[in-house]
Amino acid sequence: MSEKIKFTIDGKECFAEKGANLIEAAKENGVYIPTLCHLEGVKPAGSCRICNVKINGRPMTACTTTLIEGMNIENNVEDIQELRKIIIETLFVSGNHYCPACEKSGNCELQALGYRFKMLVPRFPFEFEEKEVDAEAPKIYIDRNRCILCKRCVRSLKTEDGKSIFAVQGRGYKAMINIDHELAMNMTDEEATHAMDTCPVGSILKKERGYYDPIGSRKYDKKPIGSEIEQIVTN
Repeated sequence: MSEKIKFTIDGKECFAEKGANLIEAAKENGVYIPTLCHLEGVKPAGSCRICNVKINGRPMTACTTTLIEGMNIENNVEDIQELRKIIIETLFVSGNHYCPACEKSGNCELQALGYRFKMLVPRFPFEFEEKEVDAEAPKIYIDRNRCILCKRCVRSLKTEDGKSIFAVQGRGYKAMINIDHELAMNMTDEEATHAMDTCPVGSILKKERGYYDPIGSRKYDKKPIGSEIEQIVTN
């Protein structure tokens, strides 16, 4: 029989299964913790750092934190929110994110977080570094100018026999996402669409897709990111 434990987020009393992931447990209690690298059911990596919270006064990534009884978590506090905004601005200036022309505009999680955190003009200078676009695969292509190295694709997109379609090449500022072209040759349309949807930005795109939904009806056009979680009512 599962064991429920009690913890608090910003003073709110919450309950979850012992050993649960903090982001998922917060979600079940109607509390949104923003993230760009976390995927439910996939081993967490703590890549984006946007899910930073304070646990018993100490900054930690929520996606890599396992709940224990009595945890006191600070999520919606000024210094944590400012840290998240800094990270979001840094991601914008370190890549080439021209939202009006991007196929993921309105469905992009980075763009949606920019709106949520009221980012107008980044405080940091744009790098405008030119990065390679890999269009060799028949169904998808990678625009590394938009990649935020969240590693979602590396951790979750695999063949039926467990081989990774994507991998990280290099380290530090030279790191980039590469694709196994031999494996990508056999991707179906459904797998290509799934790869595009797994990417939180417009880095992995299905060829010949373009814009399926008009402006105004895309995922984050009417409802801010996280609003579906915050609408959960717990008793």
